[in-house]
Amino acid sequence: MPPRIVYLATADARGHLMRAQLLTHSLRAAGTSVQVLTTSDEGARFLAGFGIEAPVLSRHYAVQFDREQNMLRRETDRNVAHYVFRPERMLRDILRLRAWFRDADLVVNDSFHPALLFMGWMPVWRRKVVHVYGASLRHALQTNFSGRMPAWMANIFGRIVAWQIDRSRARIAHDFAYGEPQADGRGGHRLATPVAVVGVDTEAHDDLAPQAAVYLNPHFKEAALADGLERGLAEARTPAHLVGEGYAQRAGWHAQDEHWIERAARSAFIVSAPGMAALSVAAVYRKPILLLLTDQPEQAINAQRAAQMGLHHRIVVWQGRTEDFARAVTTAAHELVALADDGSGPQAAQKGRETAMARLQHWTVLLHGLAAAPPVR
Repeated sequence: MPPRIVYLATADARGHLMRAQLLTHSLRAAGTSVQVLTTSDEGARFLAGFGIEAPVLSRHYAVQFDREQNMLRRETDRNVAHYVFRPERMLRDILRLRAWFRDADLVVNDSFHPALLFMGWMPVWRRKVVHVYGASLRHALQTNFSGRMPAWMANIFGRIVAWQIDRSRARIAHDFAYGEPQADGRGGHRLATPVAVVGVDTEAHDDLAPQAAVYLNPHFKEAALADGLERGLAEARTPAHLVGEGYAQRAGWHAQDEHWIERAARSAFIVSAPGMAALSVAAVYRKPILLLLTDQPEQAINAQRAAQMGLHHRIVVWQGRTEDFARAVTTAAHELVALADDGSGPQAAQKGRETAMARLQHWTVLLHGLAAAPPVR
């Protein structure tokens, strides 16, 4: 019987789902049985676009954002508290997950769903749980209450979360800038964030490539922000391919594009919030990136990392003023187009493909090996 993996991908942002579909297809090709679960109907529809059927575990847990992708901390705290302490929510999900655990050799938590955080430190279940998370996300979670409650209480919270995470069978921290895989011998692993592998004929279709490949996650819904972005790119005379579920009804935008990675690899530059997935695409395919920064702790850390790693990028901050934002986008677009020839071309595209394939293979070998190994007691 092939190794069996249950993969829970939270739908707070599409990076978790994109990673889930990439790994699911790769693991299945390697002979592993994979069942994906997610946390919203929208997330299930997103995965269906990639040929992945994913039942919805729970619709109650989600990080809360406003229409400009600013994280709403109090609302998130309230949502998590209601999820954890109302028995018809997390307890119900744990009871449902028990059935999945019985048939699974490995249960992947991508990223930090509370039910699997709890199950991941309980002796009866912890031997099967693997937590997958961006390195910046773990830091953001553990420091969630820093500056919002007395330091000693915030420190206790951070230590409890760290203890819960570290009790699991294994942990995979990923980052767009990580190099070769590393393991600490105690269940901890560091891997480069996986990205989709573009087709071999990508460079043959440059005539179809947009100058800017734009992807905004579903939390972006503010019309004035989209106005400013469109106006700024137009002023820079930069044709753009616009993707964003929050703007699905807006002229010129696509709710979803399963082939966005191909357009991004052919573009002059990428436009996205500084999520780990977008930064990984830019790093692997050597594309400059315009980072649209809002109040999102994890992504603020990622933007700082982009600067430290020397990734060609510009940061534009949305502060609610459309004209100022449009001018900043225009300036950044001109500068990024000027950088676009640095490292581009067929050789760079081929190296990007090889890097993407290597990253995906590292993940596949590790997860397949963990699932196929004898049970941990």
